[in-house]
Amino acid sequence: MPDIEELMKRAEAARDAASQQLKESMEKSQKIAEDIESDAEKAAEQQEVEEQSSANIDAANQQRQVEILGQLFSPETMAQMAANQELIQAEVARQVSNYAALGVEGMMDQLFGEDMGIISAALETLAMEEEDDEDEMQELDQAREEELYQVLENKLAWLDTLPESEPIHYTKEDPRWGRFGILLSGIISTVNDHELSGMDVEEHIPVLEQKIVSLVRRSWGINGRSELLDTIHYLSQEGYILRYQAYCEAETPEELAEEGMDEEELASISRGWRFVQHFKDRYGPNFLIGWDVGRAAMLARWGYYLGWITEGEAVGILWELSQKAAKGLHSWREFAQSYLFGGMMWKLLCGDGASAESYLGYLADAATDLLTGNSDMDEGQWRDCPWPETHKTEFNV
Repeated sequence: MPDIEELMKRAEAARDAASQQLKESMEKSQKIAEDIESDAEKAAEQQEVEEQSSANIDAANQQRQVEILGQLFSPETMAQMAANQELIQAEVARQVSNYAALGVEGMMDQLFGEDMGIISAALETLAMEEEDDEDEMQELDQAREEELYQVLENKLAWLDTLPESEPIHYTKEDPRWGRFGILLSGIISTVNDHELSGMDVEEHIPVLEQKIVSLVRRSWGINGRSELLDTIHYLSQEGYILRYQAYCEAETPEELAEEGMDEEELASISRGWRFVQHFKDRYGPNFLIGWDVGRAAMLARWGYYLGWITEGEAVGILWELSQKAAKGLHSWREFAQSYLFGGMMWKLLCGDGASAESYLGYLADAATDLLTGNSDMDEGQWRDCPWPETHKTEFNV
């Protein structure tokens, strides 16, 4: 709200405006009186010429007077006056007399004192209108969130209809574990047109290496080996699984807030909390395994390609991620659903709801290609590498 100095400036402006309005009002009042007299004379003359009844002439005069007075008085006052038209002339005379008796200074003092209250009320009204606008915007945002929830559910249902072979048993030495680990990065790899035939994501040429470096730094803020390993460890041990669980357990988003958070961070928490509260009865924290594991697998491959970790380290990381995925999920379809689910939560936390729907579309298309293939690709890579049967993957990791 403006400070007292600004209020005083507005009051002074109102005072000046009131002075001008007073002069105009007095002139208008005089003109009204003259118009009334003139109208009365014209009405009398018209009565003689047209031989109209006295009652009709009075009614016409009264209606004309109402129209003239409407230029000076409020609609509410006019409504009251119109209810008893016989008092119009008396009301005009009283108003003119009051103005003359009060004088300019007295009128200015009266207007000034009342205007301060008007200004204050107007500012309060403005603040309320701004709050109403914010509430309306929040309602619109939440309505859009509800639409995105439905988009997500439609995508999850679509993935569930895709064909997939039954899971099969993998022995601990089965070479397909290596292939399975690489394919855990399949969704991101497909979206980015990466290779899925081996550990390398692209051919080793400077322009492509620089592309991957920029991608990892820009999207993840990772600048080397240490940060890469820290992020992979976080995703494999905590990640969105832990965050989703915390949001499930919180009664209100305020419970998740930390000291020093700004408005944008608090809004992010609120969006994430609403998302989790909407879905928590159907999807538990472990449903986020695919989202965490898929991104960690991609980081391992990027790290190897850039020379930040060795091939042996990359293989070991993908082995551990493979065991986690096989034990927590039951199919490539479920893995893809988990990835889309986590992707939607991430988009909402980032406040990027505008692109969330198209983002889910890219992910769902990639998963569809991996499961079914299309005319422009070989058969789906996921279809060629069946999901490991859950109850038989009991190796120590």
